[in-house]
Amino acid sequence: MSTVSRDETVSDPETFAGRRWLMPSAVIHEFDPSTVRPGRRPRRTARDWLVDFSCFLLAVLVGLIAADAVGDNPHVSQTAADLDQLLGALACAAVWLRRRWPFGLALATVPLGVLSDTAGGACLIAVFTLAVHRPFRYVAWVAGLNIAVVPLTFRLRPDADLPYLVSVVLTAVLVAAVVGWGLLVRAKRQLMFSLRDRARRAETEARLRAEQAQRLAREAIAREMHDVLAHRLTLLSVHAGALEFRPDAPQEEVARAAGVIRESAHEALQDLREIIGVLRAGEQDEGGRPQPTLVALDTLVAESREAGMKVILDSRVTDPAAVPASVGRTAYRIAQESLTNARKHAPGTEVTVTVTGGPGSGLVVSVCNPAPEGEVPHVPGSGQGLIGLTERATLAGGRLEHGAEADGAFRVRAWLPWP
Repeated sequence: MSTVSRDETVSDPETFAGRRWLMPSAVIHEFDPSTVRPGRRPRRTARDWLVDFSCFLLAVLVGLIAADAVGDNPHVSQTAADLDQLLGALACAAVWLRRRWPFGLALATVPLGVLSDTAGGACLIAVFTLAVHRPFRYVAWVAGLNIAVVPLTFRLRPDADLPYLVSVVLTAVLVAAVVGWGLLVRAKRQLMFSLRDRARRAETEARLRAEQAQRLAREAIAREMHDVLAHRLTLLSVHAGALEFRPDAPQEEVARAAGVIRESAHEALQDLREIIGVLRAGEQDEGGRPQPTLVALDTLVAESREAGMKVILDSRVTDPAAVPASVGRTAYRIAQESLTNARKHAPGTEVTVTVTGGPGSGLVVSVCNPAPEGEVPHVPGSGQGLIGLTERATLAGGRLEHGAEADGAFRVRAWLPWP
């Protein structure tokens, strides 16, 4: 049994550096479990030795006063007085065991208190130690026994100076006061332990929140990297595949495809450089390119058309610049990823991009392409694009739906909040 329940804690040896001797060993070892020696009791501090020696001197002093009173008590024989002093000496010596066996010592001093007035000081110290180091249920039993035997004690050896009832009441009050003092010390220690545990839990929660924030930041960067690079690399893959399967294409078409490949590679490298800069610096470089918004949707469609796609843009937003930056960026990424998927899985089809909405009603982005004709060559990909788009729309407070329609066309439709 320990003073308080011992939880798994982190060693904090610097907490008491330079002033360990001022703290009880029980407190130090609760705060710093690394100093506990397996199979051995905690080593006493200088404060423990001082307190133990003071308790021993107090028990001896009370015992000497009681021994003098017993010798002058006409109700006590000489033999009983000698036995009283012998038991009192044993009780005073047992005070040194109060830290090792607080419950056993307090229980053993109950009969000693009945047979020996000289052991009274040691009995009170044992009860006080029990109240400090053990739960209340043990204290209640032992303190109750001590108070219950008080009438018997004064029946066997009446006090020579005080009436019987006064002696019983004063002794019971003294025992209760000692118990209350010990419980107060224990409560203060438990409060200190609880505050320390609360501080450690707060530190742990702060560390977990920081780790979660880092993980969320990494996931956001990963989504951004996927959305940015997938579009560029798909252009590279499509045009490189066209050059591979049509080596006899006209010179102008080959030059145009090579130009698209070069431009896409340059843009991919630029985007990758910006993302790596964010990873290194912890924040986006102010000198880097601004994040795309809904205003850049025309440029995106133009790039796709230059790459050979058939794209129809139906934008019914009167002022795209008025769309909030975060909403516009999300809409741009949804359109970008949808065009990338259409280019990969339905090459040669006509893709329609529709953007509608306004303040209060929200922004709706819809990308639709018919089913491809014939067999589509496999284009490498992670297969996580639509999952990432759904998560991006959800994080923005909106929703995204995707799937094939009755006529075989594939549609991606997203609603985003526009306050």
